[in-house]
Amino acid sequence: MVASSNSITTGSMTPVTSISANDTLNEAKKAAESTPGGQKSVLNAQILQASLQVSIQSGNDGLALLYRSAVEHLNAVLQPELGSNAIGRAMGQDNSAEATAGRILSMSTGFFDAYAARYPDKDPETVARDFVALIRGGFEKGYAEAKDILTGLNVLGEGSDIAAGIAKTYELVQKGFDDFLTTKIAAIRGETDQSSTSQA
Repeated sequence: MVASSNSITTGSMTPVTSISANDTLNEAKKAAESTPGGQKSVLNAQILQASLQVSIQSGNDGLALLYRSAVEHLNAVLQPELGSNAIGRAMGQDNSAEATAGRILSMSTGFFDAYAARYPDKDPETVARDFVALIRGGFEKGYAEAKDILTGLNVLGEGSDIAAGIAKTYELVQKGFDDFLTTKIAAIRGETDQSSTSQA
């Protein structure tokens, strides 16, 4: 029996069986995608593909990648509490640092009431702190992933507009999370004070 690259043949060179390379590759791809590591690889490939489909010449495109990566990770951390795709994707809009940070903040903090409703018996301040820790962690994972991809594309060199844009977005989002938590805790304490006064 002689093996060829396309089929297995007998001595008379007649095909015994033929396996399509595309079918084999598709089956292997499906098997890989069904594992957690494979799903992460697919997500990384999709983010990389999206980053390559846009022109990386302007700083706004790096912020679009940061936004997409942050949203993916925020969706992942919010999924156990609020279901899949809690934050929808929104591409093709103003991708300045301020606008990107504003969208990340408004969409992630907008889920606070739904999150808090799941813990009616828990201390409200603890709920607020836990929520901000949850969304901050999701954002930081997305930011780190986007930064790794952009570093791999060699667009974060010294003096890079993209590097400056994503760093500014990071600072604005972190400040926004801090401000949100401060405001929530002040409101909770104000409600507690009013409740104590009305009962006296």
